[in-house]
Amino acid sequence: MNKIQMKTPLVEMDGDEMTRILWQIIKDKLILPFIDLKTEYYDLGLLNRNATQDQVTVESAEATKRLGVAVKCATITPNAQRMQEYPELTQMWKSPNGTIRSIVGGTIFRTPIVINGIKPAVRNWEKPITVARHGYGDVYRSVDMYTTEPGTATLTFKGVSGEEKSVEVQTVKGPAVWQGAHNLEASIRGFAKSCFQYAIDTKQDLWFSTKDTIAKVYDGEFKKVFEEEFVNYKEKFDELGITYFYTLIDDAVARVIRSKGGYIWALKNYDGDVMSDMISTAFGSLAMMTSVLVSPEGIYEFEAAHGTVTKHYYKHLKGEKTSTNSVATIFAWSGALRKRGELDEIPELVNFGNKLEEAVFDTLNAGIMTKDLAGMCEEGFKATAVNSEEFIDAIAERLAAKLA
Repeated sequence: MNKIQMKTPLVEMDGDEMTRILWQIIKDKLILPFIDLKTEYYDLGLLNRNATQDQVTVESAEATKRLGVAVKCATITPNAQRMQEYPELTQMWKSPNGTIRSIVGGTIFRTPIVINGIKPAVRNWEKPITVARHGYGDVYRSVDMYTTEPGTATLTFKGVSGEEKSVEVQTVKGPAVWQGAHNLEASIRGFAKSCFQYAIDTKQDLWFSTKDTIAKVYDGEFKKVFEEEFVNYKEKFDELGITYFYTLIDDAVARVIRSKGGYIWALKNYDGDVMSDMISTAFGSLAMMTSVLVSPEGIYEFEAAHGTVTKHYYKHLKGEKTSTNSVATIFAWSGALRKRGELDEIPELVNFGNKLEEAVFDTLNAGIMTKDLAGMCEEGFKATAVNSEEFIDAIAERLAAKLA
């Protein structure tokens, strides 16, 4: 068959460990046989980020802003343990996702991938819950320090006009740790706009929750901006019969557990990180969740929201077969290719993205799946656990038949 032609390249961000291995297998078996793939490649593997002083991450984010669509593999954010594993590292580099999101801006929308045979851990959930996670600031752009003696910490802002504002953080009598976080009013407003627009596009209710009773100024600003922006979308919400409401995060958690699902839950950066993991796991697996960063300017970055599957990587290095779930990574590719096709008006590319996802669902619903999913199937659903490559081979076979 003739390969599907592309006009504009995708930004391709390669990653680390087992997901890096799967990344190449997915390209070789599910993408390259069918598409004349054009990408602008950036190696975001930890050692290359170290070798480039993390400039490669910045360059990949700038390329995403320029080309409009990116697809990203899972990457390592080093901690103290990783510094021992990788003695070549010159410093504990920041999260590449945090760097990219700070440059691109926008909101991360994460939705569980639901399949037959696996029921959510929360019995009354009937439809997926999409988490809209703010992509800028808070703990991901914070600074912190450790002090050893008694003293007082203050938070001070010096304006370009000469105005100075200062508040006392705390007076301590001994060793302490300190953290300073921030956010930008423009970023919060962009977050609100993208959430309202996504709710309209997907015809779903939108919930938003923070803790403004405690962080009266910080979280209060989020609540205020959402209320201001909703005025511009209320008419369309009413027309579609969808709703927006705000509630404290404590109340929202209880409502989520009691709900039937089928809505968007907007959260600040860290809250969204934690809750999307909880929801995806309750629906089945962290590896069964789509994740896309959408900027207010209409820039898209598709990724797998899970980690680099370190344990499987070390088994792979020993020559052992692994049964690693690649669904989220495959959906990152299908989403990016479909969006590239939509923006460049290439219906064949849009169709390919759809068919690739259909092939994944057909494979899973036939009971062919990786070990993690096979172990979660309901009694009576016949599941066969296969290794990483066998799973991708089964998808490739179904994809080829659909595209023949």
